[in-house]
Amino acid sequence: MSRPASRARAIAAMAATELRLVLRRGENLFATIVIPTLVLVLFSSVGIVSTGATRPVDFLLPGSIALAIIATSLVSLGITTAYDRSYGVLKRLGGSPLSRAELIVARILAVLVVEAVQVALLVGTAIVVLGWSPGPGASGPLLIGGVLLGTITFAGLGLLLAGILRAETMLAVANLLFLGFLALGGIVVQVDRLPAPVADIAHALPAAPLSDLLRVGLGSTGVASGAVGTDPSSAAVLLAVWGAVAVGLAAATFSWE
Repeated sequence: MSRPASRARAIAAMAATELRLVLRRGENLFATIVIPTLVLVLFSSVGIVSTGATRPVDFLLPGSIALAIIATSLVSLGITTAYDRSYGVLKRLGGSPLSRAELIVARILAVLVVEAVQVALLVGTAIVVLGWSPGPGASGPLLIGGVLLGTITFAGLGLLLAGILRAETMLAVANLLFLGFLALGGIVVQVDRLPAPVADIAHALPAAPLSDLLRVGLGSTGVASGAVGTDPSSAAVLLAVWGAVAVGLAAATFSWE
């Protein structure tokens, strides 16, 4: 009998399998890659809404990256996990040498690979098509940190919902949340331009601080959706709290079958 693969090799193999499955789901690719790109190009080229920025792309590029993270980490991962749970796929994987923790890590790694492609595509589109360039205060580490925090937070939310809802319900809830975050997440409209009660709620949700972190990371501090200025610590703390709560609840309540 051969020796079992190392943990790193098992996770890498599962992550590669997850990526191959992602490529086969055309509807997921449309939601995660095409829609954020369309949002970026459409709202940057046509003055449908006022972004409060001299160049709309300065506001919309970070928002589009946030939207891509939400689409991949919450919508795609959540719906896929819910249907895998419904069809008994997770139950069968539970009988394999791969542990549950390794499966989760592999799925999140696959999400991060997809997001890397999304960010590269969105930034490339902004540079080539819309003439965008990073602001003077741009910070690569802060941008990467924002992407990682956003991924953990929305993946936690996706897994939490996928573990407690039926697959059909999860499909409806995930798409509803996607539209809600698009409207209230500081993605195409500044949160401070919303009616006061709605803006207060939006500021407390995870999409707005994610958008703000990405704007500071890209050097667009003058058009943040909230009042973070050049100090992103409040947005990072709020997003980290959301991530810790979401992941903790997902781990405590998730049902694999």
